[in-house]
Amino acid sequence: MKARVKIPRQQLEEIRRDLHRPHAFALERVGFLTAGVTRLEDGLLLLARTYCPVADEDYVPDPTVGVKIGGTAMRKGLELAYQPRSTLLHIHSHGGLGTPGFSGTDLRSGSEFVPGFFHTVPKMPHGMLVLSDDSATGMLWLGPNERSFYVAEFVQVGAPYRKFGRQE
Repeated sequence: MKARVKIPRQQLEEIRRDLHRPHAFALERVGFLTAGVTRLEDGLLLLARTYCPVADEDYVPDPTVGVKIGGTAMRKGLELAYQPRSTLLHIHSHGGLGTPGFSGTDLRSGSEFVPGFFHTVPKMPHGMLVLSDDSATGMLWLGPNERSFYVAEFVQVGAPYRKFGRQE
């Protein structure tokens, strides 16, 4: 399965700015991005809709990870994706330049929490994204018991129009 994510330039810039804000104790910020989805001949096209940053009070202190969010943050993200029914993408940034990679912690925790998204919003792909300052990497699941796969391409819509990410 091949998947592409299209996101308006202005929205992408807003997300990056938000994710770079400092937090009192968390080492990174996270948020949720909803997307509409359509099937194409060669896979899926996700169209970014709404970005929702995780509120300061929804972060949980945990010295073993760079960031941890609580159930309230997850509930708010799921409410955002419930109506209109949307793909839900957990999103954070590693900064820097070039195509970012998920950390071992990202991969472990994502494989635990993303399948839970299907309980609230079934029959939609869900996943997670990690941004750098000029690129992105994403993983999607098509169902709670299915294997994840990488997003093949990101497209920044608007001037300048730009493709980036894992060009598969």
